[in-house]
Amino acid sequence: MSSTPPRPALHLAATLLTAAVALYIALVAFGNITDFGTNQQFVRHVLAMDTTFKDDDLMWRAVTSKGLQDAAYVAIIVWETLAALVLIYGTWLWFRRDDHRARRFSTYGLLMLMLLFGAGFIAIGGEWFSMWQSGDWNGLDAATRVFLFSGVVLIVNHLPFGPAQRADV
Repeated sequence: MSSTPPRPALHLAATLLTAAVALYIALVAFGNITDFGTNQQFVRHVLAMDTTFKDDDLMWRAVTSKGLQDAAYVAIIVWETLAALVLIYGTWLWFRRDDHRARRFSTYGLLMLMLLFGAGFIAIGGEWFSMWQSGDWNGLDAATRVFLFSGVVLIVNHLPFGPAQRADV
């Protein structure tokens, strides 16, 4: 018989949901690295605002320098890769039952994704660069899904598992 007590269902949920987000963002980063050109075009079109309504009051915001567009895309890939690594580490800590550190690292990784998809894609891409106006290069639905998925997992990770659970991160 095992000397470790059985895991509460919430612990299992935190572990598996963190793993799911880690897998998702690792696959996104891998795809962006191995198929660099596909989402490079997405970033270029969003920043150039070339498929928006062409409102003169907004078009001054457009970034048309391919070098700056590509630098932004590389920064996104680096951020996604770092978030994936942090979440993979958080998942490993959940499996090891190092709950305090697992919760902390999972929080860091999930917040990284919420910042990227919430501040980066929804706020900056969607509003500043008016991505919502584009029928072809609009990633708001996908960004919202990732933002919400990450937020739900963050909430699950912070639910108390039992009376002895520490509340601090």
